[in-house]
Amino acid sequence: MSDSGRHAAIAVRALREPGEMDEAVALQKSIWGFEDIDLLPARLFVVATKIGGQVFGAYDGARMTGYCLSIPGLKPGGGHYLHSHMLGVLPGYRDRGVGKQLKLAQRADALARGIGLMEWTFDPLQVKNAFFNMERLGCVVRRLVRNQYGITTNKFDLGMPTDRCTAEWWMASEHVRRVLAGEPPPRPAIEARVEVPLAFPEWRATDPARARAGQALISESLESAFQAGLAVVGVERGEASGTYLLGRWKPEE
Repeated sequence: MSDSGRHAAIAVRALREPGEMDEAVALQKSIWGFEDIDLLPARLFVVATKIGGQVFGAYDGARMTGYCLSIPGLKPGGGHYLHSHMLGVLPGYRDRGVGKQLKLAQRADALARGIGLMEWTFDPLQVKNAFFNMERLGCVVRRLVRNQYGITTNKFDLGMPTDRCTAEWWMASEHVRRVLAGEPPPRPAIEARVEVPLAFPEWRATDPARARAGQALISESLESAFQAGLAVVGVERGEASGTYLLGRWKPEE
């Protein structure tokens, strides 16, 4: 079957019923391997739908294969945005465009309500995720928070500090429109590069000390660039590493 045929089989829709929220919680546990103490409860999903947030599910027939959850946020000075707190896709459905379908559903709903900015956090050591955020959606990054969520039980961090970058998705911008259309957007001059070895997932499991030392170095490099007024505007991928591309950027007027 062609990619377009496989992607067409996945339907994305807003979740409304309590049973659907329970299904999303079960999926959350399956994807991340959280212990119960770290799970987002179904009632949070319900609350999100009542206060201006979003909960979408991706379905293959009757089976939920992915979901996303966002909550409304308020910037200092009163600007409003959506914080996309969680998006997950079952392993067997990754690399099939399901994550992008969920993000596009979030974008369409947000723009229809006059919301132009969505943010979410991601692990800067996960180069594939970073590439998706920058090169497939058109996000930029201007800040990093050390150990954002504390030490968690999920199977990806494996007890390491949860250092996180914040992706900014200016959904109505010309930059994002061009990226989503597959057109190369204009980029500022690249003033700095931060390289991330693709071996980090292996190091986390087999050499935690090396992984922690590398994480600290990358976080320090990104923080220094952000403090100098730079932003991540792109990601390059190579055989052994990924590279964050940093330049001077500001939101479109």
